Amino acid sequence: MRGPGYDGASNMRGAWNGLQALFLRDCPYAYYVHCFAYILQLALVAAAKDVAPIWLFFSTLNSIINLITASPKRHGELQSTQATDIAHMLDTGERETGRGANQIGTLHRPGATRWGSHYDSVSDLIEMYNASCSVIETLIKDGATNSIHGEATDTNALYKIGTSRSCQQRDDITVEHHYRVDLFNDTIYYQLEELNTRFSKGTIELLTLSSALDPSNDFKAFKIDDICKLVEKFYPRDFTSKDLRLLRYQLELFESKLHLDIFQNMSTLFELCQRLTQTIRAQTYYLINRMISLVLTLPVSTVTIERAFSAMKHIKIVLRNKMENEYLTDSLIVYIEKELSMDIDSYSIITYLEKLKERRVLLH
Repeated sequence: MRGPGYDGASNMRGAWNGLQALFLRDCPYAYYVHCFAYILQLALVAAAKDVAPIWLFFSTLNSIINLITASPKRHGELQSTQATDIAHMLDTGERETGRGANQIGTLHRPGATRWGSHYDSVSDLIEMYNASCSVIETLIKDGATNSIHGEATDTNALYKIGTSRSCQQRDDITVEHHYRVDLFNDTIYYQLEELNTRFSKGTIELLTLSSALDPSNDFKAFKIDDICKLVEKFYPRDFTSKDLRLLRYQLELFESKLHLDIFQNMSTLFELCQRLTQTIRAQTYYLINRMISLVLTLPVSTVTIERAFSAMKHIKIVLRNKMENEYLTDSLIVYIEKELSMDIDSYSIITYLEKLKERRVLLH
């Protein structure tokens, strides 16, 4: 078994509790590289909480989104105002028409475990800035409820907390110094701290050594010693001592052929694997091809399992919450593996079901 993947947003429970530990006990070289997008998302969210101006920005953003989207009336006013703005910009030529363009959107809340949700929230507010301001101005003119007044008070309090120390005590600091040193450098520092704590040393070393196979920039990162170290340390059961000596010889021979046209204009490891197979050089460099195949399982397996969990929100809806696990699993497999399910003949399934037992009603 190679390259297993797990749901990183929650621990496995019930019958599957400790599944990763059980796999590692029987397959110690089944390396698991957690989804980097998820780790980066958590690291950025944690770093944002440690930098006061960044925390203030996203807290205010979340308050604005909650204020506008909490009421169906305000949400409808937002979309109506946005439609008016888009129509005006189309008339003045500020926007171009096109298929799928100029659609009416809404503000999305940022989520700690949703990849790119903070970026989407900021982009939505920029896109609908005028419409959002119009909704808030209407609330101010028409009068607001006590809860909305309280929301505005809380937002003002957040502003005072975030600016009192930096602005009131350091009047000699320039704007450039504030954004470059106090804000940008602090943010980068906290992000690096979070990344160092969330990425294990073993994972970093595995991926660093694997990058020696990267064919981009004319194999600039190609290093024979790193590739051999990768095999010796992380894949000892897949290569014998004789294979290791032969692998170094194949790598030296492969390096001498990198100037050939067949090894040019490649940017990914997957393209290199394809090129070796298409030119039948996978048989000549069979140990290199084996090494590439093992490394390729790391990102592919993780993406596959994350895709499966993302598909659950489309399958497990309110109407299907009471379905049995076996039926849910079968439905997910058909939905996720669409390419495979399209090759399945419906009549063969019906014939199979008819042979299981006699039925009162014909299936076709």
